[in-house]
Amino acid sequence: MRIRIVDAFTDRPFAGNPAGVLLLDASTSFPDDAWLQNVALEVNHAETAFAHPLPAGGEADWALRWFTPAAEVAMCGHATLATAHVLATTGAAQGPVRFATRSGVLIATAHDDGSITLDFPTAPLTSVEVPQGVAEALGAEPLSAYDTGPNVGDLLIELADEKTVLGLSPDLASLARYSERGIIATARAGDPSEGYDFVSRCFFPNIGIDEDPVTGSAHTALAPFWSERLGRTDLTGRQASSRSGLVRTELRGERTLLTGRAVTVIEGELLA
Repeated sequence: MRIRIVDAFTDRPFAGNPAGVLLLDASTSFPDDAWLQNVALEVNHAETAFAHPLPAGGEADWALRWFTPAAEVAMCGHATLATAHVLATTGAAQGPVRFATRSGVLIATAHDDGSITLDFPTAPLTSVEVPQGVAEALGAEPLSAYDTGPNVGDLLIELADEKTVLGLSPDLASLARYSERGIIATARAGDPSEGYDFVSRCFFPNIGIDEDPVTGSAHTALAPFWSERLGRTDLTGRQASSRSGLVRTELRGERTLLTGRAVTVIEGELLA
């Protein structure tokens, strides 16, 4: 079968967040979980997406699952974007695509300009006390902390400014104890004229990812967080990893739209 590596939330290769994408033959079920996990480990990117077409007439068009090198995850934005990009560019699907996932039905719409919009559930934010030890593990003093709910599974930490976010060098082993998946560190953009409204970095040691390059699912929490503070429902976030990427967000109540671009950089044949 064909396997592709796609850089998501970027319009150029070697940036954004790379994901493996495998389009499987029509089937009523996925292959064995151990095989899926081994492929993801072999690809060794933050996530590898596996999708197969579903029978016509149902609530979804494709079934979709995501695996990190260490575990299956409940929701992944960049690998969904990558999968939608492959479907659109290969002609395997046209128009909006409905994915059946562990997080419900997620919709991806490819636009004529090459961008893709994902329709994801908005993360429910719950204000929590900053856990003892987080400041030391992160290397910065939090202003506030929020639980992001079961789909995202992160602790969202607001920091003083963009410079503080960019300068983080956390103790990843210590961070692992504070949430199911990891930590989202965020702050308001230092200069909005640069083309983004807020900045973030994401650390996910619990699922084998020290720092995720660009995290779509995290933006389902960042969108409501910053929309409330900035008084706008349409925002752009910059995830300031070494590869970096931009995510346009539009808050629509219980749903959040995430828009970005993707580039296929590798295509090959999986023999195992």
